[in-house]
Amino acid sequence: TPYVFEEKVVGGAVPKNYFPAVEKGIQESVLKGTLAGYPVVGLKATLVDGSYHPVDSSELAFKMAAILAYKKGFAEANPTILEPIVSVSITVPDELVGDVMGDLNKRRGRVLGIDPSERKKNWQTVVAEVPKAEMSDYTVALRAITQGMGSYTYRLVRYEEVPAAAAQKIIAAAKSDAQE
Repeated sequence: TPYVFEEKVVGGAVPKNYFPAVEKGIQESVLKGTLAGYPVVGLKATLVDGSYHPVDSSELAFKMAAILAYKKGFAEANPTILEPIVSVSITVPDELVGDVMGDLNKRRGRVLGIDPSERKKNWQTVVAEVPKAEMSDYTVALRAITQGMGSYTYRLVRYEEVPAAAAQKIIAAAKSDAQE
């Protein structure tokens, strides 16, 4: 869920007709995060107080106030970048299991198990979890490791926090792209 919005305004400090404008400000803000421009997930915003002026208040003013509050609060919340993690099943001949596992380790993968292949005798299926970003060239790599005999499938299982060094590179790249 990108965000949850709730209001707990007491005493009418903010008229109810401005609540949707505040939510719209949050809704727009989560589309592009402040770290690297990626969408934000897991945010809870609660409107608890504010002030209203009969002449100067408008929907746009409340929307902008929500956007500014989001930026300030988000910076103080110590946000992190998440990356997709995929579950991979790789079927290879017995003698190549070690090479495949070594390659998965280089890709920041975690081997979860090795099972005998259901389809082929003397073949194994390696089950692992790997960041999806590390799988972009896997077809070529597996072909090279197995002389074209291995096969694999993968599916998204969850998102995890990107390691600090990788996150810094992502943020730096996003900032340099923004300056261009």
